[in-house]
Amino acid sequence: EVSTEDPETAFFTLADREDLNPEEGSIHHCLYQFTRNEKLTETNKLLCDVCTQRHYGPKKNIKSEKKYVYTNAKKQMLISLAPPILTLHLKRFQQAGFNLRKVNRHIKFPEVIDLAPFCTVKCKNVAEGNTKVLYSLYGVVEHSGTMRSGHYTAYAKMRSMNNRLSDLVLRGQSPQALETEPVKGQWFHISDTHVQAVSASKVLSSQAYLLFYERLL
Repeated sequence: EVSTEDPETAFFTLADREDLNPEEGSIHHCLYQFTRNEKLTETNKLLCDVCTQRHYGPKKNIKSEKKYVYTNAKKQMLISLAPPILTLHLKRFQQAGFNLRKVNRHIKFPEVIDLAPFCTVKCKNVAEGNTKVLYSLYGVVEHSGTMRSGHYTAYAKMRSMNNRLSDLVLRGQSPQALETEPVKGQWFHISDTHVQAVSASKVLSSQAYLLFYERLL
């Protein structure tokens, strides 16, 4: 969704990004980089309809593409609607020239993540006055091996039903209660037909390829 309604709040977030100071090599740092403010200049200038009409008059008077006005601008990707289920896809495969290689670097990720610093100040599905948008980890997909051959396994958390999540999905009711702890449950590692109970620390040390979070607040 492109925000054009209020230029004054277009780059405002639910929580102050400057207080983050995310650790490099963490999922917070990845999100911070992905949602950073970008300047559009030179060959990346934005075609400005308002500037064009101000300079040349109404669109119907413009017959040549050369008459459009391009201007410097700022761009920022922010979340405009907090989803019930958050899926984060990490870039594990990188192209270097004509070669593809796998990125094996460990990316730190928490059991509970706050998306507020990455959400627009008018983010939908967030109760008025909330400055936190919390999610609890419930699933991880991991890839082992190389680009030529490998194996996908998963970690899944067995837990009780999240009624607040059901209300959000079925009725569009934003969570009200302040939940800051991860959803209680038992983690399992799944590899084909083999299933084994594991600790949360084992899950957090995995080489995550996909992360699945459910909404808490």
